[in-house]
Amino acid sequence: MSETTTRLKPARRLLWFLALVVALGLIAYLIVMISTRSTSSGSTPPRPAGIPQSVSTELADQMGLAPVTRSVPKDFTLTDQRGVAVSLSAFRGKAVVLQFMDPHCVDICPIASHEVVDAYRDLGTKGPDVVFLTVNVNTNHAAVSDMAAFTNKEGLDAVPTWHFSTGTPTALQSIWRDYGVEVESSGPTADVKHSSQIYFIDPSGHLRYLATSTTQFKPDGTAYLPAAQLAAWGRGIAAVADSLTS
Repeated sequence: MSETTTRLKPARRLLWFLALVVALGLIAYLIVMISTRSTSSGSTPPRPAGIPQSVSTELADQMGLAPVTRSVPKDFTLTDQRGVAVSLSAFRGKAVVLQFMDPHCVDICPIASHEVVDAYRDLGTKGPDVVFLTVNVNTNHAAVSDMAAFTNKEGLDAVPTWHFSTGTPTALQSIWRDYGVEVESSGPTADVKHSSQIYFIDPSGHLRYLATSTTQFKPDGTAYLPAAQLAAWGRGIAAVADSLTS
């Protein structure tokens, strides 16, 4: 074997090794590109189990909607915006959408009230079968007249099954504890910060679903929801409530 041939063999092995490295790198690149393209093409996350079929996976995620262990939530009796005593248990036979709002609020709660108006409209003929029961979270604005003023201002008087209920500070605080609602007030004239759960209760009085409201904020701190998202929430609330009446 000549000296030239002996020198060529290591060189060929080096070339083969470099070619193999390049090929493996190319294969890895293609795998990453295919995976990225598949993810960006709109692949959806797994659908949460137990969500009504009428609610899309995307909307369920947006609402933070989740089924809960069936249980009978604790009963309570308060007074609504009409001055009428209302009890949770009195609405057996109807689906109940239970929320918590501040009648003195000027940003988040009005947004949530618009969702109620949209939901009632979307329910159509099922509207009378669904009660929208809301509990006051502001003990500094707890008069029946406060509930009535908020109701009229936000157009909720157009929802016959809307009840904005209030009571003594002791009664309200007891309900907040029972339903895990966190309330923080910095003064009698300030808006109240509070958690915004929505409980869905079926006609037999059993808790079935829980949703968690989310709100966006402008740079100046003002809360808002884009019109499309607001309408979607209304449709979602209506769809979940409707599923409980079927």
